[in-house]
Amino acid sequence: MITREEIANVLDQPVYDGDGNKIGDAKHVFFDDMTGRPEWVSVKTGMLGSSESFVPVRDAALVQDHLEVPYGKDQVKGAPTVDVDAGGHLSESEEHRLYDYYGINFDSVLSEAERTDDGRWAAGPGTAGAAGTVGAAGLAGTGRAGTDGGTTGREDAWDRADMTDERAMTRSEEQMHIGVERRESGRARLRKYVVTEEVQQTVPVTHEEVRVVREPITDANRDEALAGPEISEAEHEVTLHAERPVVETETVPVERVRMTMEEHTENETVRGQVRKERIEAETELIEEDDMRRDRE
Repeated sequence: MITREEIANVLDQPVYDGDGNKIGDAKHVFFDDMTGRPEWVSVKTGMLGSSESFVPVRDAALVQDHLEVPYGKDQVKGAPTVDVDAGGHLSESEEHRLYDYYGINFDSVLSEAERTDDGRWAAGPGTAGAAGTVGAAGLAGTGRAGTDGGTTGREDAWDRADMTDERAMTRSEEQMHIGVERRESGRARLRKYVVTEEVQQTVPVTHEEVRVVREPITDANRDEALAGPEISEAEHEVTLHAERPVVETETVPVERVRMTMEEHTENETVRGQVRKERIEAETELIEEDDMRRDRE
């Protein structure tokens, strides 16, 4: 069990289970109003400390810079959610429910609470004080109804012998810390596929045609014209040529496509709630008649 002197070293420090897994950070320590001994520690868990779980500290130990509890991380995070009243106390039913969850006999807790730290008996059976909370420094709360319907002894935070300054108390407040997490938001890919397009192009082509040319007999061609027989049959053949379009395809690279990623920063407004403590001074005036009677 941690001692009162170790409270300052526990608050806002990491809390680990027996296997070395971090559960969260210790935020509040709850004391028994009768014995003044630490009973519970609240641990901030979840994303950005969004949840708070209660853990018994009767078997906890302060190890170097962290608190170690004999309960698994999942067990602590799955602890019942309890309400703390405005005075910083757990009700009897809430405590009972938490002890049942952690497998601790509630009757044995009451028996231990009947003795003070120096071994003296407290107010008697059924009057064990409930758990009141402590923040970054001093105690808060003054007790609650006992298990038998009676009331516990009033434990005033100002009457603590181990308080450094009996005329001062520490005011604490919560601060909201905003972080960011990187997660997958989508996927992008390049995909290549083949399409067929109709291409039209005009190309000139040539062909040969036969044209009959008749020439009169002249002195220039007379000898050639009279070189053959006078009367005969003959034929003369020539080969005609024509061009036609021929289509061939060739694969050539025309473009290179790649993907790049760019980060764009946007501003988002995050809202949350934080708790702050307020301290007010109260003055109780003594009536003049009472002062006169005291003098007499």
